[in-house]
Amino acid sequence: MIAGLFRRAGRRRETIRTLHQRIGEAARRPGLYTVLGVPDTVEGRFEALSLHVILVLRRLGQLPPPAADVAQDLVDSVFMQLDASLRELGIGDMGVPKRIKKLGASFYARAGSYGAALDAGDRAGLAAALARNVLDGADAASAGPLAAYVEAAASALAAQDLDGLLAEGPRFPEPAGAADESGDHR
Repeated sequence: MIAGLFRRAGRRRETIRTLHQRIGEAARRPGLYTVLGVPDTVEGRFEALSLHVILVLRRLGQLPPPAADVAQDLVDSVFMQLDASLRELGIGDMGVPKRIKKLGASFYARAGSYGAALDAGDRAGLAAALARNVLDGADAASAGPLAAYVEAAASALAAQDLDGLLAEGPRFPEPAGAADESGDHR
């Protein structure tokens, strides 16, 4: 499947669009907000989306080619959507590039801190980074459940190969204590 994917531009765009959509759906699960404490604000939703994109990018970075191409296309898709969203919010043409640059710096800083903590198996460090970034500076102890969710998500993604990620979408666990009425555990 993968070899053919990157020969046809239309199919490639559709695959990335679907991957991006599935990540967005996971980032909008109510349990993230009601159970794990992610603020239900524009900033909180950005943080939830960023967190899920970072987890998928981390997994793509562990996979063989053409996973790096998929990762780049995903990043491009996410930032094009952010650009469009800023414009919809009324940010002018002159302000959008500055905001995108700032969002990009924040995104990559978070990717570095979350990835380092996950790679080291450092739940306390992960909780501290999540508390600082996602939970509006809450104390690290309150980020424990969110850190456990992130570790479970990274573990679930580690079980997926590139074909699975693209065909089925990334599998994310249900936030602890939240019931998924649809039965879909992506």
